[in-house]
Amino acid sequence: MLDESPKRFDRIVAILIQLQSKKIVKAQELADRFDCSLRTIYRDIRTLEASGVPIYSEAGVGYALMEGYRLPPVMFTREEVSSFIAAEKLMQKFTDPSLGTHYASAMYKLKAVLRSNDKDYLSNIESRIVMQDAEPMFNDNSPNTLAVLFEGIAEKKQILLTYKTFDKDETTQRNLEPVGVFHDNNNWYFLGYCHLRKDYRQFRTDRIQGIKKTDVDFTIEHDALETYLTKNQTETFPTTKVRILIDRKIARYLATERKYHGFISQIEIDEKIEMTFMSRDINNAFPRWFLMFGDYAEILEPEILKTNVLKLLEINKQRLL
Repeated sequence: MLDESPKRFDRIVAILIQLQSKKIVKAQELADRFDCSLRTIYRDIRTLEASGVPIYSEAGVGYALMEGYRLPPVMFTREEVSSFIAAEKLMQKFTDPSLGTHYASAMYKLKAVLRSNDKDYLSNIESRIVMQDAEPMFNDNSPNTLAVLFEGIAEKKQILLTYKTFDKDETTQRNLEPVGVFHDNNNWYFLGYCHLRKDYRQFRTDRIQGIKKTDVDFTIEHDALETYLTKNQTETFPTTKVRILIDRKIARYLATERKYHGFISQIEIDEKIEMTFMSRDINNAFPRWFLMFGDYAEILEPEILKTNVLKLLEINKQRLL
C-alpha cells in the first residue's frame, strides 16, 4: 500500500496557510481544493488542533484561526515564483494604473523574502516576458476605476459615477451600488444597482469618465454577481435564426467569438461546417462579424442577413471609390 504521509503533510500545511488567507474557510472549500472528502478535512483539522494550532469552528459556517495567530513568512517554490512574474505582467496591462501600483508594491515585498538563487531565477525571466499593448480598458480621466470599485464592493458603499453612454454619446451622473466586476471579450465591466434607473445595469470601464466612493451605505442586500450574469444570459430577447456554411479550416478560429453572436450548434458537411445561431442583432453586429470571414463562408438563412451584408459592402464600395 502506498504511503501517503508526505502528501498528507503537504495538504495539512496548505490548509494552515489557507486558514491564514481569509477570515472564514469552509470545509467544503478545502475539500474541493484538495480533491478529498469532508471526512479527510475534518481529520486534518483535528491534527492541526492537536499540534497546538488555535482553530475555532462554527457549525454551518466554517473554520477560523484565533485572532493574532500567525505563522512565520513562508518560502515559495520556484514554480510559484514564476507565476508571480506572469501575474505581474498581466497586472501591468489589464488593470488600471492605481491597482497596478499597489500590485507592484506587493511584488517588492514578495521578492524580498525570496532566497538568493530564486531572486536570480526571477531576474533571468522577468525581462523575457512581454505583454503587447491592447486597446485602452480605462479612461485617462479615471485612472483608479478598479480600486474604487473594489473598495465600494468590500465596504458596501455607494459610488458616484460619471458615465458616457455608447449609443447616445452623452454623459450622465449616477449613484450606484457596485455588485461585482468581470472581464469579458477583452474589456472590464462592472454590474451595479443604479438608483437613477431603479434597476441593475452593466457598465464598461473605458466609458467611465469619473468615479468616486461615497459615504452612503448600500440600501439593498445584493446576491452574488454570478446570479445576475446568469439571469442576463437566460433572459428572453428577440432573436433570429441564422445558418452559415463555412470552410473547416476557418471555422476553428471562430470558437471564441461565436458565443457572442448566439452560437447554438454545428454539424460537419464534408470539408465544411454548418453553424447555427440565434442572433440578437441581425441588422448590425452579425453582418459586420460575418464580413470578417465572409470570403470563406455562405449564408444559408435568413435572406435578410444577406441583404444586410450587401448593404455594408455597398457602403464600403462607395467610400473606396
